[in-house]
Amino acid sequence: MNAPALETIEATQGCGSSACGCGSAAIDMTATAAQSAAQTTAPEVRINGRRLHIGPAEDLETVRERAWGEVLRQEAVRQGLLADESGDFAPTLSAGQQQVIEDMLDAAVVTPEPTAEACERYYASHKARFTHGQQAQLRHILFAVTPGVPVQKLAERAEAALLELTHKDAPAARFAQLAAELSNCPSGAQGGDLGWVGPQDCAPELAQFLFMQEGGIAKGLQPRLVHSRFGLHIVDVLDQRPGELAAFNQVQGRIAGELTLQSRATALRQYMLLLVGQAQVQGIELEGADMPLVQ
Repeated sequence: MNAPALETIEATQGCGSSACGCGSAAIDMTATAAQSAAQTTAPEVRINGRRLHIGPAEDLETVRERAWGEVLRQEAVRQGLLADESGDFAPTLSAGQQQVIEDMLDAAVVTPEPTAEACERYYASHKARFTHGQQAQLRHILFAVTPGVPVQKLAERAEAALLELTHKDAPAARFAQLAAELSNCPSGAQGGDLGWVGPQDCAPELAQFLFMQEGGIAKGLQPRLVHSRFGLHIVDVLDQRPGELAAFNQVQGRIAGELTLQSRATALRQYMLLLVGQAQVQGIELEGADMPLVQ
């Protein structure tokens, strides 16, 4: 009988089995970060002299998002699409004003349709993404990153265990022994065995490593640690089922949509950076930051 498969990240149950406690560590870290943000004094942020309303519990990403919104509002005012509002503080956008800004962006950021040739090139270089039904039979040893754990020492411990397993004289049963002794995943009690898993069963980083690499990965003990949001994994691929590659005509529409989104994100970022470069921004860094709107 197969051991429990890797839980999806959405379930926040961890990375190794349905009983895994890694997810609780991630939740604890999130709670700690939120507490820290709540205790931080709100900065004064101004866009061309207009101050943003910032609550004491708002995190940096939320403030950045509002700053981007104010940059766009002021551009819409400059173009005569919105009436300006007096006062020291930037106004809160209504749903109607947000729609005006979205229409302004649609007019300013024109994205050409991707050609069939561009779609074919993308398909040829990303075949792993369009393969369905692939699975891997795995066992792993998890070194979980949790609050208070020195990451450097944890990595050294994981590297030492991997080095021991890769030694030519390592006994066949040693992986299961180390999994039972060291793994922070409940699957350690079964020698680290996770049974057969597919991309949908894994945390994104593990799915990327196991299934999304062009050319695939070799069976056997993987020569490097695999990093995920839960920690460091020693991974042993016991067997593989290759799955089936979808025909190009089945996925051409999906590829065209993805390329269009990528192209629009690039054009939108360039447009936003142009606006920020023309604005006086105080109290926050926008030029090197990710843009929520682009994401």
